[in-house]
Amino acid sequence: MTIRKLALSALTALSLAATPSVASEAGHIEDFAFSFEGPFGTYDRAQLQRGLQVYNEVCSACHGLNLVAFRSLTDETGPALEPDVMRAFAAQHEVEDGQGGYRTAAGPDHFGHSSLENAPDLSLMAKARAGFHGPYGLGINQLIHGMGGAEYIASFLLGFTGEETEQGGSVFYENRAFGGNVAMPPILSDDLVEYSDGTPATEEQMAQDVAAFLMWAAEPKLPQRKMWGFIGVLFLTLLASLLYLTNKRLWAPVKAQAKQG
Repeated sequence: MTIRKLALSALTALSLAATPSVASEAGHIEDFAFSFEGPFGTYDRAQLQRGLQVYNEVCSACHGLNLVAFRSLTDETGPALEPDVMRAFAAQHEVEDGQGGYRTAAGPDHFGHSSLENAPDLSLMAKARAGFHGPYGLGINQLIHGMGGAEYIASFLLGFTGEETEQGGSVFYENRAFGGNVAMPPILSDDLVEYSDGTPATEEQMAQDVAAFLMWAAEPKLPQRKMWGFIGVLFLTLLASLLYLTNKRLWAPVKAQAKQG
């Protein structure tokens, strides 16, 4: 079976995983150390470029990325491709021309739609899935670790146990992250792609890279949002301090008079 056929059958599992279920919430999610986590985390440019390669060579066989424009690949806080490299990459794709045909894609165009009806678009998948669930629905783990959508995707791709179950003539595969059986076989294998930067293309490396790329696709302005959030916290801290000092000064004469009386 070719890589493309494997992708067409295998990445469909994300369509199953994208549907909320008791099984998926009970699954085991690994806590990977992504560079964009934490209040000061940013995207790793090299990792995003590798993740783009994994998406393009494996995931795009059936899953679209319709909310992401090719020109956004040049963002400095994203993959930061050179403009000519981005245009060459876009030219490898075709988009609808609005007249029932297709034309070569350009920078302003978006990635295509999913090629399978039951394969969800991956543009917002990292935000749609929650990797961490707090006790009693309070979301304590989400408060500490974040939503963990990238962890869910990476854990799902690495979560196959090797156990198979046949039901109704179809084979299902046990997945730890999903917490049950899914209709896709394991899709990743060592050296499935060849990274241009020389990074070993292990299963775990590819899973984390494509998960990071999909996180960027869902939250391309994450570093800017964190920066302005930090500035907002500083401003509110300064404002609270000034209000406290002002209140203390205004009430000082009243308190002094009360003590004398």
